Amino acid sequence: MNSNKKYLSAIGLALFLGLGACDQDFEQININPNSPETVSSALLLPTIIRNTTNEMAGRAWGYGNVVMQQTAKIQFTNEDRYNWGPQGNPYSSFYNSLRDLNSVVEISTEAGQNNYLGIAKILRANMFSFMTDAYGDLPYSEAIKAKEDINYPKFDTQEEIYNGILSDLEEANTLLGSSLEIVEGDILFDGDILRWRKLANSLRLRLLMRLSDRRDPSSDMQAIVANPEQFPIFTSNEDHAALQYLPDVPNQHPIFTYRSGSFDEYRLSEKMEGVLKDLNDPRIYAYAQPTNASGAQVVGEIEDYQGVPNGLADEEALQYSPSGDPAQGGSNFISRVGLLWACAPCSSLANPLGYQALIMTYSELQFILAEARERNFITSGTAEGFYRAGIQASFEYYRERYNFINLPQIADKLMIDDAYLSQDGVAYSGTTDDKLRKIGTQKWLALFFTGMEGWYDWRRTNYPEIIPGPAAFINTVPVRYMYPSSVQSLNGERYQEAIARQGADEITTRVWWDID
Repeated sequence: MNSNKKYLSAIGLALFLGLGACDQDFEQININPNSPETVSSALLLPTIIRNTTNEMAGRAWGYGNVVMQQTAKIQFTNEDRYNWGPQGNPYSSFYNSLRDLNSVVEISTEAGQNNYLGIAKILRANMFSFMTDAYGDLPYSEAIKAKEDINYPKFDTQEEIYNGILSDLEEANTLLGSSLEIVEGDILFDGDILRWRKLANSLRLRLLMRLSDRRDPSSDMQAIVANPEQFPIFTSNEDHAALQYLPDVPNQHPIFTYRSGSFDEYRLSEKMEGVLKDLNDPRIYAYAQPTNASGAQVVGEIEDYQGVPNGLADEEALQYSPSGDPAQGGSNFISRVGLLWACAPCSSLANPLGYQALIMTYSELQFILAEARERNFITSGTAEGFYRAGIQASFEYYRERYNFINLPQIADKLMIDDAYLSQDGVAYSGTTDDKLRKIGTQKWLALFFTGMEGWYDWRRTNYPEIIPGPAAFINTVPVRYMYPSSVQSLNGERYQEAIARQGADEITTRVWWDID
């Protein structure tokens, strides 16, 4: 009997020790190596960059080009007639991306990876600037903090958001290059830290100019341009922030897979056509295609490019005739958007490598500097020099892109000469107002397909003149997006606080920096 007790005790001890050993290894055994609980910044970065940049590019196609009358719609013309309801994006898509971006911030901070942290701050600043310029006040300081039991974040004022954005960009410039990790997963700049710093400081100049009717940006802008070693900025087209699309998903440009019917809804605007033709501007060959009725294939004569007025009702838009002859009306007599952006079913010349999603360009920066110099915000350089460099850079960019996709017939048209620069409508002459109008007009021409930047900048400058179309639902150009409907239902109290402070949730309510 005693021997049996000893035997059973031995078994019990063995089981106890065994169970203890199992318990010690339990967490390790139950970790799935194919589904890690945390991921690296390098794995998160490509999706963040791709998703947010695609959203900005999509906004250019669907709203930005249209509201700025660079393109016009010939079907389903609600956007063109300002029949805008609550906008779910970029609000929802960007806040979703910000969750992943917060993970990058946490991971890189803990690991001392300042390069990743600096990039994350630039991406966050760009997302919030894009959103606040669209909507106005937003959840910012309390955003994406559900883990901290903040489920109903307050809306910060646009002024507070801009202060945070500018601080993030300045801090990012200092952080980048202060640690030694190699940045992987960077589908925008391929880990080039200097180019990220240039983007940070170029974006600061953009946003400082945005606030120039509210606060004097002189000291901050001059500090940047006077010290390129500490604050590098774009110095050529090689620097600008443009996501290069690739032939295959997920890095294929979204428009390339459109149905031809969806692509064909958007056409050259009569406004853009008129400005380009008045200036003898060859970018019309880049921005549009010859009409089908002309019979021209790749490039045509100037009269082969025709636009349609913005803001027509559906039936009038679809049947519009540039000549006024009803027999020569309809889509065959209106120019499509240029081949650089063409969808695969639209043309045998469509190339998925042609279109780049433009975040900010060297050309835009030059126009910002031209205005800053003209308004005495900076003392470096000359306004005319910056202005001419901006025009030159825009021409060179499109010439390079069309050569890149092997369409030299178009590229060869995109040459700039003294005759173009010296004509009355372009030459840097006249009063200060004349010069600012010319800067604004050339900037508008160059901002084609650059997110919503043309719209944001126009709301500040009112250049060029944009007149609502005859079938517009309101008699003024919209100046903001309405908040998504989900905000009212999920965060109603904070939403009501925001509109009580900012103004009615309508597309005619100006945001804080937009002073009429």
